Amino acid sequence: MYGKGFGMVLLWGLDFHSTVLLQDLISIKVYDVSVHDLLLTFKEESRTDVGAKKLIHEGNEDAKVKTLMHRWRFPSLSLHGIEGAFDAPGAKTVIPMQVIGKFSIRIVPDQTPAEIEKLVVAHCKEVHRTSGSPNDIKISMELGCQPWMSDPNHPHFVAGRNATKLVHNVEPDMIREGGSSPVILSFQEAIGENVMLLPMGCVDDGAHSQNEKMNRSNFLNGIKLFAAYLEEVAKVKKR
Repeated sequence: MYGKGFGMVLLWGLDFHSTVLLQDLISIKVYDVSVHDLLLTFKEESRTDVGAKKLIHEGNEDAKVKTLMHRWRFPSLSLHGIEGAFDAPGAKTVIPMQVIGKFSIRIVPDQTPAEIEKLVVAHCKEVHRTSGSPNDIKISMELGCQPWMSDPNHPHFVAGRNATKLVHNVEPDMIREGGSSPVILSFQEAIGENVMLLPMGCVDDGAHSQNEKMNRSNFLNGIKLFAAYLEEVAKVKKR
């Protein structure tokens, strides 16, 4: 379901270039010069993390823009595992009667879980049908969450930026990086107020991985950051 050479998720009937993404592409092209050094570091670390010799967009026109768009803006498809197949050390020749493949798709604003589920199921069934396989296939969505996006110019975000600049002495970059936190939208809908995620870790912390970590300096500065944020948010006048 991935497009060859471009890293785009291909599902028949789906257009990932929404109005929101096209506006972001314009903003990133303007922003591109200021993130050049950041991107060079990111490219090297990404290559090391995934064990690849080359990232997918290297050598392409607008490589920096495309890399940032796929890292921060576009939907993504991730393979998570296969149940039922032999995965222990050794060379067993057992052929399992059935296997279960797991994958997820990170969606973006203007898309819904129901829309993506319908397209994924139709795509997989059509590929299975044209393959001529005599086996059965069953497809189901275990969890579907609505995409969430907030206003980066909301007073809470301004307070967060001010606190970050006070503690780390840098102007924070406002990026839109995806994640799996469905409770964010639930909070926002339940309380009817703006919700902000205020980071205190590093990009290489490896969240949820086997070697997840947090630098001691980030932990200590994180304490200062949240204290500074509370001081800044206390200055906010209710809209």
